[in-house]
Amino acid sequence: MRLLLSLMFVLLGSFGAEAQTVTKEKVTAALPKLRELARQVVARGEVPGLSIGIVYRDEVVFVEGYGVRETGQAETVSADTVFQLASVSKPLAATVVAALVSDGVVTWDTRIRDLDPDFALPDAYPTAQVTIRDLLSHRSGLAANAGNDIEDLGFSREEILKRVRYTKPGGSFRASYAYSNFGFTAGAIAATRPTGKGWEALAEEKVYRPLGMQSTSSRARDFLLQPNRSSLHVRVDGKWTPLVKRNADAQSPAGGASSNARDMAQWLRLELGNGRYAGRPIIKEAAIEQTRQPTIVRSTDPKTGMTGFYGMGWNVDFRDRGVEWSHAGAFSAGARTLVHMLPAEKLGIVILSNAFPTGVPEGLAATFLDEVYAGKPSRDWIAHWNGIYDESFGAGAQKQAMAPYASPPAMPSPPMPLQAYTGFYNNDYVGDIRVTESGGALSVALGPAGKRFPLKHFNRDLFLYAPFAESPGWMVGVTFQIGPDGRASQITLENLDGDGMGTLKRTRGR
Repeated sequence: MRLLLSLMFVLLGSFGAEAQTVTKEKVTAALPKLRELARQVVARGEVPGLSIGIVYRDEVVFVEGYGVRETGQAETVSADTVFQLASVSKPLAATVVAALVSDGVVTWDTRIRDLDPDFALPDAYPTAQVTIRDLLSHRSGLAANAGNDIEDLGFSREEILKRVRYTKPGGSFRASYAYSNFGFTAGAIAATRPTGKGWEALAEEKVYRPLGMQSTSSRARDFLLQPNRSSLHVRVDGKWTPLVKRNADAQSPAGGASSNARDMAQWLRLELGNGRYAGRPIIKEAAIEQTRQPTIVRSTDPKTGMTGFYGMGWNVDFRDRGVEWSHAGAFSAGARTLVHMLPAEKLGIVILSNAFPTGVPEGLAATFLDEVYAGKPSRDWIAHWNGIYDESFGAGAQKQAMAPYASPPAMPSPPMPLQAYTGFYNNDYVGDIRVTESGGALSVALGPAGKRFPLKHFNRDLFLYAPFAESPGWMVGVTFQIGPDGRASQITLENLDGDGMGTLKRTRGR
């Protein structure tokens, strides 16, 4: 559940308004309205805090913060407050890899097996042929959720990338789009191997330091050392609550970066300058422009029929205003971020917020662009996008997901003697887990640290547990299959079974 959610990347539809020429005057006129809307959003409690950076024609024209870093605390958000970027890390990472391509370290079409012979996908042919381009554009065939669920169990990046070979394919190689955090991570990490340096160090060397992004990092520990940083928030009983922390080091290129609006505005300048920054070349245009080329069909809007594409780390859309580049980010633990650019107009906006679920970043960006192009919003974009996120990820969605377990059976069957369920279970993807009994109740220990979760009996061989720290009331099923000897022969954990990898066979007894 603490994955970087991908549905919003499909939902990014047209932001409305017909194409017109952008001018400095129109941008300037829209800024006070954006400022007031951001203040209203915070005052209404739609997010605890947010920051915004805007670049136009290589000039940072707006960089401000609003609200608080953490509810219940006095520290306010400024343009220098550092947020976790979630999946806005992906276009930032694509810039880092573009720098390596620019330097001749790799090409976009370098095969992964030539960089990391030990990496493997579920099938042999994609394993032999998959390239950096394939992995960064989510067209490798790897299932969307591959690696996300076992990251939650505490496995390292190296171990997760080793285990994705045991998952089931999520689509056809180079023919299907499946948004994969660990596929993207595998491609970015492989690109660094010829340098002998780690991802985090290369991101600093190739992008962050040349752009003066002093508060930007791809390490969780650096984020935690920032004195001016924002906490993550989720709704608990209707109130924004800083419930958990999120360490995304395992998928750092895909979701582990942190930054502030001031730094991100400098990166927007580089992107809108096609590799040039402050008048000097940082990355060759031929390398960086490939990241924004349509590489795979991302989605088709069912209402308009418009096709959306994905490049490498970028959504690429062709709309009335021309080509648009964007990417959204989210942690279900409490982050929402967005970057959106109109390259023909050299206009870009980045919005960082500290809450989930919320459509505020998209709503603010859409309203701002309407103000620039038409002088007024074409609709209430905040309400529109909040509705989308509430429907997909809010309390109603959680209630629907839990519906099978909302009420106990009228006449539940008792469990087997609890010793029938205890023991060790294993599969190649999840590894070893252990079910134990103590005080007349079962618990399951998961992951390399053996984190223990109580099991609550529901009906016969079906139990429930709460694996999501950011959603403590969300219970999922744990089902045992009883063998002919009267003992459980296998266990299926519902939250690990999205791609059919949640069933583990018994290996030994207590």
